[in-house]
Amino acid sequence: MSVPVAYNDIGKSAKDLLSKDYPVGGVKLEVKTTAINGVVFKVNGQRDNKSGHIVGDIETKYANKPNGLTFTEAWTSSNHLNGKIELDNNIAKGLKLELSTSLLPSIKEKAAKVNAIYKQPNVHTVASLDVFKSHFSVNSVVGQKGFLVGGEVAYNVLEGKINRYSAAIGYSTKVYSVSVQATNNLTHYAASYYHRVNSDIEASGKATWDSHSNKPVALEVGAKLLLDKTTFVKGKINNAGVLSVAYTQALRPGIKVNMGAAIDTGRFNENVHKIGVSFTLEN
Repeated sequence: MSVPVAYNDIGKSAKDLLSKDYPVGGVKLEVKTTAINGVVFKVNGQRDNKSGHIVGDIETKYANKPNGLTFTEAWTSSNHLNGKIELDNNIAKGLKLELSTSLLPSIKEKAAKVNAIYKQPNVHTVASLDVFKSHFSVNSVVGQKGFLVGGEVAYNVLEGKINRYSAAIGYSTKVYSVSVQATNNLTHYAASYYHRVNSDIEASGKATWDSHSNKPVALEVGAKLLLDKTTFVKGKINNAGVLSVAYTQALRPGIKVNMGAAIDTGRFNENVHKIGVSFTLEN
């Protein structure tokens, strides 16, 4: 018996195919290195093509695998300090504890969140407490023979009421997966599918509908084609007529380039199209 995916990962295969690897709207550089003692350093930088603004962050991650302890800290160009401590399979088998903190000294804004993740065969549960806002949430997924059923509830401790709830169902195999999710207090619905056609081709589609909006159902379909072991192309189009394409290639071990473009086919002669490129360097 296997552990089902987390609640937020139901439909992840479809979501990743339709959203990842499309670096449109800017230029991004990611550099990742690992020291001899196992400490991982990662630097990210991104320039927005429209505004010209450049943002970035530097992250350090240390993992003590024998004790299940991981410590991550990050400092952004906006002087945002983030930290995370993870303790996995230490107190009890299948239990992972996380403490995430955030500090923005310029406006004295701080945040802290405690997560408890419990995984056992057929069950995956996550409980989260926002310390300063006194918000508590819990989600859980039960899985059996590929079928998934999950739900999430968020509770405001100070006000003493439930302020958010959602539900999801899905079915997953090695070849395909389907899911239906109802979020925003069961007012926003999303249905998605993912299909690995063969070893080189993947396809996906998604439909979303907001019961509180007069907008029609939003549709999006996409596909991924593996050209060789180091190169793949992706494409997707939605019902608004926006066509997105992307090309990713590993130039050599540790060096990857990812280029993308989003073209509004309904406004082809206007300056509304977006392009972008991302470089990843890793040792």
